[in-house]
Amino acid sequence: MSRPDIEREAILALESAYAPYSAFRVGAVLEAEDGSRYTGCNVENASYSVTICAERAALAAAIAAGAQRFRRIAIACSGSSPVAPCGMCRQALVEFGTELEVISVTPDGQRTAWQLDSLLPQSFTPQELGRRGGMS
Repeated sequence: MSRPDIEREAILALESAYAPYSAFRVGAVLEAEDGSRYTGCNVENASYSVTICAERAALAAAIAAGAQRFRRIAIACSGSSPVAPCGMCRQALVEFGTELEVISVTPDGQRTAWQLDSLLPQSFTPQELGRRGGMS
Protein backbone atom coordinates (compact mmCIF):
# COMPACT_ATOMS: atom_id res chain seq x y z
CA MET A 1 0.00 0.00 0.00
CA SER A 2 1.41 3.38 -0.92
CA ARG A 3 1.40 6.35 1.42
CA PRO A 4 -0.95 9.26 0.84
CA ASP A 5 0.80 12.29 -0.66
CA ILE A 6 0.45 14.37 2.51
CA GLU A 7 2.35 11.74 4.51
CA ARG A 8 5.15 11.58 1.92
CA GLU A 9 5.34 15.40 1.97
CA ALA A 10 5.70 15.39 5.76
CA ILE A 11 8.54 12.85 5.53
CA LEU A 12 10.28 15.08 2.97
CA ALA A 13 9.80 18.10 5.26
CA LEU A 14 11.56 16.41 8.16
CA GLU A 15 14.71 16.25 6.03
CA SER A 16 14.88 20.07 6.21
CA ALA A 17 14.63 20.18 10.00
CA TYR A 18 17.34 21.93 11.97
CA ALA A 19 17.79 19.78 15.08
CA PRO A 20 21.47 19.89 16.15
CA TYR A 21 20.65 19.59 19.88
CA SER A 22 18.01 16.86 20.08
CA ALA A 23 18.70 15.15 16.72
CA PHE A 24 14.90 14.59 16.67
CA ARG A 25 13.77 15.88 13.29
CA VAL A 26 10.10 16.61 12.60
CA GLY A 27 8.28 17.68 9.46
CA ALA A 28 4.64 18.71 9.17
CA VAL A 29 2.17 19.43 6.40
CA LEU A 30 -1.04 21.27 7.25
CA GLU A 31 -3.87 20.93 4.73
CA ALA A 32 -6.43 23.72 4.42
CA GLU A 33 -10.08 23.11 3.58
CA ASP A 34 -9.44 24.16 -0.02
CA GLY A 35 -6.71 21.49 -0.37
CA SER A 36 -3.77 23.90 -0.16
CA ARG A 37 -0.85 22.53 1.86
CA TYR A 38 1.63 24.32 4.07
CA THR A 39 4.90 22.78 5.18
CA GLY A 40 6.99 23.27 8.29
CA CYS A 41 9.88 21.65 10.11
CA ASN A 42 11.31 21.99 13.58
CA VAL A 43 13.99 24.65 14.01
CA GLU A 44 15.99 24.33 17.21
CA ASN A 45 18.00 27.09 18.85
CA ALA A 46 20.81 27.22 21.39
CA SER A 47 18.36 29.25 23.49
CA TYR A 48 15.93 26.34 23.77
CA SER A 49 12.79 28.43 24.33
CA VAL A 50 13.27 30.00 20.89
CA THR A 51 12.86 26.59 19.21
CA ILE A 52 9.78 26.21 16.99
CA CYS A 53 8.02 22.93 16.34
CA ALA A 54 7.20 21.73 12.83
CA GLU A 55 3.44 21.92 13.46
CA ARG A 56 3.57 25.58 14.49
CA ALA A 57 5.92 26.39 11.60
CA ALA A 58 3.37 24.90 9.17
CA LEU A 59 0.56 26.76 10.92
CA ALA A 60 2.47 30.05 10.67
CA ALA A 61 3.05 29.47 6.93
CA ALA A 62 -0.66 28.77 6.43
CA ILE A 63 -1.78 31.84 8.35
CA ALA A 64 0.74 34.01 6.47
CA ALA A 65 -0.80 32.74 3.22
CA GLY A 66 -4.32 33.61 4.41
CA ALA A 67 -5.61 30.13 5.33
CA GLN A 68 -7.54 29.69 8.57
CA ARG A 69 -9.69 26.58 8.08
CA PHE A 70 -7.96 23.21 8.08
CA ARG A 71 -8.78 19.54 7.40
CA ARG A 72 -5.75 17.63 8.59
CA ILE A 73 -2.12 17.77 9.55
CA ALA A 74 0.47 15.09 8.83
CA ILE A 75 3.51 14.91 11.09
CA ALA A 76 6.61 12.86 10.36
CA CYS A 77 9.33 12.29 12.93
CA SER A 78 12.76 10.72 12.86
CA GLY A 79 11.98 8.66 15.97
CA SER A 80 11.21 4.97 16.14
CA SER A 81 7.43 5.42 16.51
CA PRO A 82 4.82 8.06 15.60
CA VAL A 83 4.38 10.91 18.07
CA ALA A 84 1.51 13.23 18.86
CA PRO A 85 2.05 17.00 18.75
CA CYS A 86 3.34 18.58 21.96
CA GLY A 87 0.90 20.46 24.19
CA MET A 88 1.93 23.85 22.84
CA CYS A 89 1.24 22.74 19.26
CA ARG A 90 -2.07 21.20 20.25
CA GLN A 91 -3.15 24.50 21.77
CA ALA A 92 -1.98 26.46 18.72
CA LEU A 93 -3.91 24.16 16.37
CA VAL A 94 -7.12 24.12 18.45
CA GLU A 95 -7.37 27.88 17.91
CA PHE A 96 -8.63 26.98 14.43
CA GLY A 97 -10.96 24.12 15.36
CA THR A 98 -11.14 20.88 17.28
CA GLU A 99 -12.10 18.62 14.35
CA LEU A 100 -8.63 18.53 12.78
CA GLU A 101 -7.38 15.07 11.79
CA VAL A 102 -3.86 14.53 13.13
CA ILE A 103 -1.76 11.89 11.35
CA SER A 104 1.67 10.89 12.62
CA VAL A 105 4.08 8.76 10.60
CA THR A 106 7.65 7.52 10.58
CA PRO A 107 9.80 7.04 7.49
CA ASP A 108 9.81 3.26 8.09
CA GLY A 109 6.03 3.00 7.67
CA GLN A 110 4.47 3.26 11.13
CA ARG A 111 1.29 5.37 11.32
CA THR A 112 -1.12 6.62 13.98
CA ALA A 113 -4.04 9.03 13.68
CA TRP A 114 -6.25 10.99 16.06
CA GLN A 115 -8.78 13.78 16.02
CA LEU A 116 -7.42 16.92 17.71
CA ASP A 117 -10.18 17.13 20.31
CA SER A 118 -9.18 13.68 21.60
CA LEU A 119 -5.59 14.91 22.08
CA LEU A 120 -6.66 18.08 23.88
CA PRO A 121 -9.91 17.44 25.73
CA GLN A 122 -11.51 20.36 27.56
CA SER A 123 -9.41 22.69 25.44
CA PHE A 124 -9.31 26.45 25.83
CA THR A 125 -10.73 27.88 22.60
CA PRO A 126 -11.53 31.38 21.32
CA GLN A 127 -15.14 30.80 22.42
CA GLU A 128 -13.95 30.73 26.05
CA LEU A 129 -12.97 34.38 25.81
CA GLY A 130 -16.49 35.33 24.71
CA ARG A 131 -18.05 33.38 27.61
CA ARG A 132 -15.86 35.15 30.12
CA GLY A 133 -16.52 38.67 28.91
CA GLY A 134 -13.26 38.96 27.00
CA MET A 135 -12.75 39.68 23.32
CA SER A 136 -15.04 37.85 20.90
